[in-house]
This record gives sequence, structure tokens and C-alpha cells, in this order.
Amino acid sequence: MLAARRQELILERIRRTGAVRVNELVEGFAVSDMTIRRDLDALESRGEVRKVHGGAVSTGPARTEEPGFEAKATRQEAEKRAIARAAADLVEPHSAVGLSAGTTTAAVAECLVDTPGLTVVTNSPRVADVLHRSPRSDRTVALTGGFRTPSDALVGPLALASVRGINLDVLVLGVHGMQERAGFTTPNLMESETDRALVDSAATLVVVADHTKWGTVGISTIAPLDRCDVLVTDAGLDARAREILAERVGRLVVADVPGEKA
Repeated sequence: MLAARRQELILERIRRTGAVRVNELVEGFAVSDMTIRRDLDALESRGEVRKVHGGAVSTGPARTEEPGFEAKATRQEAEKRAIARAAADLVEPHSAVGLSAGTTTAAVAECLVDTPGLTVVTNSPRVADVLHRSPRSDRTVALTGGFRTPSDALVGPLALASVRGINLDVLVLGVHGMQERAGFTTPNLMESETDRALVDSAATLVVVADHTKWGTVGISTIAPLDRCDVLVTDAGLDARAREILAERVGRLVVADVPGEKA
């Protein structure tokens, strides 16, 4: 296993559990003590964990921390592609579709370029650009106005005015985090308001979220888990999280990631 992939898995474990011990990681990854310590050194140097005696703990990302689009685009790329394909299969031709901002929803847009007759409403310039680059005479794309956030969402009064009064067959919503109590969340208060308006406009809500989103809580809740009709995630989601989500959302879809076992 490459060091970068191992460090990603270590970071996911720390974020999920709050802390790890070196001896547990040595056993789990079947590598040397020194290798794990180098991994933790690398993660600490990036400010993602804090080393303590015998292991490391989470630095606890701020609930208002908002990574930019480019930074998020390089994370869990295979998972996002698989999730996007599964979500796109839920969109019927000739329907009215909302696509929120986000790297996963941009991937969904890529999978919808050949779906006929769609009317797409989005607050994401990235999503609009994907569909604009693959023009169809039978497709309509409406991009809201608004202020641009670090994650490339258009938000604020203009975005809200564009969304309110629209009736969508389905909304595909990307989220910053999901958690049993907090539901689906975002670190940006204005984006949350816009996303809630999109949710209110949709007959069916499809949330796309890879396994790393579980346990992450942004400052503002977009919707509770039980508002979601279909949640599309990947096989990296642990068994306990799957159990909770299966009880709360209408339907849980676990996308197959090529080369990985569910």
C-alpha cells in the first residue's frame, strides 16, 4: 500500500474515533512501528492530527472550516465517481433536476450529459459548465445568481430568489458531513440556507456522500437524515453507520467502487 493511501486511511480512522494508538495501526496495516510514526509525523506536519504519547488524536476540524473546491476534488475520487454513476441512474429522462454545489454533484453532472430532456437547476457554476460543455438541444440549464463561496456554491438573496417557487422532481444534494444527531450539514451558513430552499423545492431528495462524510458536523444543518429519500454512498462506510442510516433514510444505496470489496 502506498504511504499516501495508508495516511488517508489513518486520518479517516482518527476522524471517526477521535484517536489511534501506534501499536493498533502497526497491527492493522502490517507495517513497522517506524513506518506508522513517519505517517503520523506527515499528518501532523499538515495540521491534520496531533501526536501524543503512543499515538495521535484528532485536531477537531472547525465546524466552519470550508475546504475549497480544488482541495476537495482530489479526495476519494474513485468513490465519488462510483457514487455519481449510481445517483445518475436515479434521474429519469425529461425530468426537472436540482444539483447543488460540490465535487460529487459535479461528477453526477458528468454522468447526466447524455440523459435526454432534462431541465437542470443548479447553484454551482462547475455543474453548469459541465453541462454547457456537452450541449444538447433538448436540455435546459438554469444557474442561480449569488455570492460565490470557497466551495464554489452561489448563495445569498439572489440564489434564494432563483430557487424559491421552483418545483423539482429530484434534487441531488452534496453535503459536507452527516451525523445521526446533526443530520446533513455544511460549514457555511449562507450555503445552508440555499440548500434548504433546494430541498424544499424537491419531491425526491437524493444525497450523495462518500464514507468520509460520516461523523463530520458542519455548523449548520441542511436537513435531518429522515428527510432523505435516497442516500448514495460507498462501501467504505462502516457497518454501524450503515445500520443507522438504513433505519433513518428512505433507501441506502452503496455504490460499487472498482477494485474494492464491499
